[in-house]
Amino acid sequence: MKLLGIGSRINHAEFGKGVITNVSSRHYWVTFIDSGLETIDIDAEIEIIEATEDDVDTVSFFDVESSLKEILKKWSDVSEIVPIADKYKGGKLILEPGDTNLKPYELPIDTFFHKITMVRDRLRVMEQRINASDLDEQGKIDLQQYITRIYGSLTSFNVLFKSKSQQFVGQKGS
Repeated sequence: MKLLGIGSRINHAEFGKGVITNVSSRHYWVTFIDSGLETIDIDAEIEIIEATEDDVDTVSFFDVESSLKEILKKWSDVSEIVPIADKYKGGKLILEPGDTNLKPYELPIDTFFHKITMVRDRLRVMEQRINASDLDEQGKIDLQQYITRIYGSLTSFNVLFKSKSQQFVGQKGS
């Protein structure tokens, strides 16, 4: 069965008439007149009103967008939005000096958390740049081990992360 191209017009038993607006290897994204955008399987029972002749690119817009986000996250120093643990939202960090004559320093914990995630994201970018560099393999391994130890030093701040998957991970037990 040949895939229908973007712009093909179809009639679906449940959704009615529509136009294919995106195609992947398994699905058509169709904008239907009555129900709006729906995703249907490639092998769904449909009546073809008018098929386009163009070749179909089997990479969907969603796949392209996901890949682009992953590349940008991996290679840029743009920080993703990382949620802070609920119990710390709106809290503050208070640093009290040992000298009681000095005033304590207060910082919104959200600001502190943002700085911590920026450090994490910049370490990730540094890792990627090391891996892509012209350094010899031993030089890359040495720097990677150093970065892993830095992550390990930052694990104290993991309590602030809402999601465990975004926490710092250092070297596992030797």
